[in-house]
Amino acid sequence: MVDLVPDGPYRLRIEPTGEMRVPGVVFASDALLPEAPADQTLQQVANVATLPGIVEASYAMPDLHWGYGFPIGGVAATDPSQGGVVSPGGVGFDISCGVRLLASTVTRAEAAPHMDNLMARLDEAIPRGMGRGGVLPAAGPAELDGILRDGSGYAVAHGFGEPDDLTFCEDRGAVADADPGAVGDRARERGRGQLGSLGSGNHFLEVQAVDEVYDASVSEALGLRPDLLCVMIHCGSRGLGHQICTDHVRIMQSAMGRYGIRVPDQQLACAPVESPEGERYLAAMAAAANYGRANRQLLSHAARTSFTGAGLGGLRLLYDVSHNLAKLETHTVDGTPRRLCVHRKGATRALPPGHADLPEPIRQVGQPVLVPGSMGTASYVLTGITDGQAFHSACHGAGRLMSRHAALRETKAPELRKELATAGIRVRGSSNRGLAEEAPTAYKDVAEVVRVCDAARLADPVTRLVPVGVVKG
Repeated sequence: MVDLVPDGPYRLRIEPTGEMRVPGVVFASDALLPEAPADQTLQQVANVATLPGIVEASYAMPDLHWGYGFPIGGVAATDPSQGGVVSPGGVGFDISCGVRLLASTVTRAEAAPHMDNLMARLDEAIPRGMGRGGVLPAAGPAELDGILRDGSGYAVAHGFGEPDDLTFCEDRGAVADADPGAVGDRARERGRGQLGSLGSGNHFLEVQAVDEVYDASVSEALGLRPDLLCVMIHCGSRGLGHQICTDHVRIMQSAMGRYGIRVPDQQLACAPVESPEGERYLAAMAAAANYGRANRQLLSHAARTSFTGAGLGGLRLLYDVSHNLAKLETHTVDGTPRRLCVHRKGATRALPPGHADLPEPIRQVGQPVLVPGSMGTASYVLTGITDGQAFHSACHGAGRLMSRHAALRETKAPELRKELATAGIRVRGSSNRGLAEEAPTAYKDVAEVVRVCDAARLADPVTRLVPVGVVKG
């Protein structure tokens, strides 16, 4: 049983006990905390606090829920100079899963006569589901190496995007120090034919409209105005990233004994950042991250083709950010700058205004934090703030409330489809099973998640977007 102690506005603390090296800190309201007695999310927060080299705290974002090793919504930083480790479970199986938002030049009202045409084109252009191929045909070895090394940059250089796309993508579209040679044969084979595809589960391409503006000056700086039509894409590194995680969990489970590492859960398998196993994982993880960014870049190209084909003009990339990564970053801890390995699993960076890693055109407003809702509900754009918490991190979505099996038991897909249609939301390509698994009742209230992010000083809300069309597996 994990005890929570109030520690500030919407901030709860788990005091260190047993082998915990630091406290746990949970950002949540009562409505967002796990309810089921068997739920292990809070225990996972405590377990992460036992990792060698962890600094400050084991954090959990407002959309926290049970994951593999780390909770989803978990943030933890380790110091490599103090034996700090990297854990594949702190990144997740869908490496560099992330969200990108593209803004159109038309309003919802202007697009209304063309929406059926647009959705039909998107339905045809966007590969999704298991084993359905991608925007690119199966990549050869050299092409796959280029993608693993250069990410979105490779796709743009080969005609699948615009130079400005790299400006507005985290890390300019590619994580440094990626090594295609660190990616195993099975992972390469799984990813070879999936470039430019959504996958299944909670991944989607959604046509949205700006419905409410909370900060007019920031919204204007980002180029978002009331009723503007946008496209949000949520997907990751597909089978390639999953296999890399699987491979390196096994490797680290075998290696921990050599480094004298004990963890309370084998799903927290880890190795020192400055070890052959740690360095090889980070090199493979970076390659998978670049695959994920290229994947979203290719899907953006397909969306742009659909928009122009429907007579709706172009799409400008507002921002692209990942929520499943471990990154080496400099943060001030106890007044001293330290180079840390920051794990964000189901959590996103929320860099403050003026940060050097942000693109100059939007640097003064802070990093866009893209928060998708559940099927049929609103999504949000927030921005990072100067006094941000948890190594400048924020939530990544609504957060699951029930398992997919439970959602299937409680949701009748035909009725949900009818409700979405009545609300003016066009759904393309989703099976009844896939639709029921992603029902709004299966997720937390995204508005409450965003409210807590704001109140706990994680990020500032800027705009609310509502769906008008969804393409998913």
